[in-house]
Amino acid sequence: MPEINRVAEEATRMGEEAQEQTIRVGHEYQKAAEIGVEAASRSFGEVNRGVQALAAEMTDYSKKAFDDAIRTWEQLIGVKSLEQAIQIQSQYTKRVFENHIAELSKLGEMGLGMVREASKPVEQVSQRFA
Repeated sequence: MPEINRVAEEATRMGEEAQEQTIRVGHEYQKAAEIGVEAASRSFGEVNRGVQALAAEMTDYSKKAFDDAIRTWEQLIGVKSLEQAIQIQSQYTKRVFENHIAELSKLGEMGLGMVREASKPVEQVSQRFA
């Protein structure tokens, strides 16, 4: 009978240890999930700021391009010769191409910066668990 009681006590102790370990793992998992959600939230915030900056930049570029087109039309309206019209149009085309390439480059850099900033919170969290 003492042997049965000892085995029962040992089984009870092992059950309690398993339960405590399960609770501990559950708390660790919950904490990790909370940290992950916080990191994702910060990451989405960075993406939101980046998208807003991109939208503002594209709006500014569009306004400048439209103003440039209007100025060019005003110049074309006042031309006295075909040669002068071709020169104005050629200068405009060159300017539009250069501005467009520069703007694409700028937007690309802004996009890369946004991705870098948005990934930082996730990288920081992943380093904790590595």
